[in-house]
Amino acid sequence: MDGLEGLLTGLEIAATATNLMWAFIGCLLGTAVGVLPGVGPAVTIALLLPLTTKLEPTSALIMFCGVYYGAMYGGSTTSILLNTPGESASIATSLEGNAMAKRGRAGPALATAAIGSFVAGTIATILVTLVAPPVAEWGLSFGPTEKFSLMVLAFMTISAVLGQSALRGFASLFLGLYLGLVGTDLISGQIRFALGIEELYDGIDVVVVAVGLFAIGETLYVASHDRRLVETVERIKGSLWMSARDFRRSIGPWLRGTAIGFPFGTMPAGGSEIPTFLSYATEKKLAKGPEKFGEGAIEGVAGPEAANNAAVTAALIPLLTLGLPTSATSAIILTGFQQYGIQPGPLLFTTQAELVWALIASLYIGNVMLLVLNLPMAGVWARLLSIPRPMLYAGIVVFATISAYGMRNSWFDLFLLAFFGLIGYAMKRWDIPVAPCLVGMILGPRADTELRRALQISQSDFSVFVTRPISAALLAIALALIVVPAIARWRRVRRARSARPT
Repeated sequence: MDGLEGLLTGLEIAATATNLMWAFIGCLLGTAVGVLPGVGPAVTIALLLPLTTKLEPTSALIMFCGVYYGAMYGGSTTSILLNTPGESASIATSLEGNAMAKRGRAGPALATAAIGSFVAGTIATILVTLVAPPVAEWGLSFGPTEKFSLMVLAFMTISAVLGQSALRGFASLFLGLYLGLVGTDLISGQIRFALGIEELYDGIDVVVVAVGLFAIGETLYVASHDRRLVETVERIKGSLWMSARDFRRSIGPWLRGTAIGFPFGTMPAGGSEIPTFLSYATEKKLAKGPEKFGEGAIEGVAGPEAANNAAVTAALIPLLTLGLPTSATSAIILTGFQQYGIQPGPLLFTTQAELVWALIASLYIGNVMLLVLNLPMAGVWARLLSIPRPMLYAGIVVFATISAYGMRNSWFDLFLLAFFGLIGYAMKRWDIPVAPCLVGMILGPRADTELRRALQISQSDFSVFVTRPISAALLAIALALIVVPAIARWRRVRRARSARPT
């Protein structure tokens, strides 16, 4: 079906009472976890995975997406009122938003964040509707060679770009690749890396690993470190609405933030942090009074919030069309697809057309729900910040444990949950990114299969990966992602040494 026909069919499915209910629950949960510092969308979706195994796939995935972009809306509340971003993508918002709140303008700051998120989310969804089908059609021309090279590119980008150290990123990736290969090989029938443990013959459940690394690991880390922080919540004073002057100052940043955020969201590991800071810098440069930045400039809230939401929505393009997650949360959503035996990628628009268009249509509906939930209810969300943190973290751990056990009623899964929870805590403690591990575990077996198919077709000729144009281009980009930053670091060190007085 074409784009318009697909969108109309998707709206019909997404607008059913059941799917509207799950979209609302997802938006509600997403806003709540966005408000609460330390509880992000990745943790929440990981917790929900075991509970949604019996749910209809379309409803579950609509809810996951609601949590994903709902968290971006809620993150602004914490940034503005608490000066503690609930999400890393909300750091730029806190720079001006908290200053506005201290000057008694928390209401307009929250309003421009919510309306900016709505504007950016809606424009980005229209662009997803237009761009995703052609990208999926292009992806259909990929053979095993191109698919393997595409996964290599995904491995390089998410390992080399996420986190502070490429070496730590690759360590996390190789752990995930190892975990993904544990169990019975579907082609040869041989058992690999099971260590003689019968429970591992069928492989390790990626949902248990996701819940352990994200829900248990991250919660243990936040509970053990953030309790030392002293937090002051700014009260919402005066009107919640923006004045006509606030609107005039916000419209430009909303549109510019959307234009900056959308391209970053489509890039592997582009993330939403870089575009928010780029948007902040752009608004400061274009402002008539740049000296007011730091004292509560509304442009510094409007632009980054729009960039954040545009990037999050755009991240669905590589996920749905090529099966590539570009962030930790989209990797968890990919796990959600696989939980139902659905593989995102070019064929998704053909084999699961109704599901994918319902998902895209739910973005339009979700944006309206989030605007209604966030704009008039800012005061209600602010009260969530008074929940005692020990109760919150203890609840997450108990909930994760019950969910993991409930999947198969297996004590071995509980052991794995605790083991990967401690691994997740250690990774967070030593600043090792968790997302490459999960991506390696999800895409590793697929890369293994595509590599062997490509070699079977080429009769074990490895040159096929560099003689086919698309494959060669993808591998060249992957190589550049490693070599170019290394050369740049070497040149910086060399210049610094040359500048030292002798």
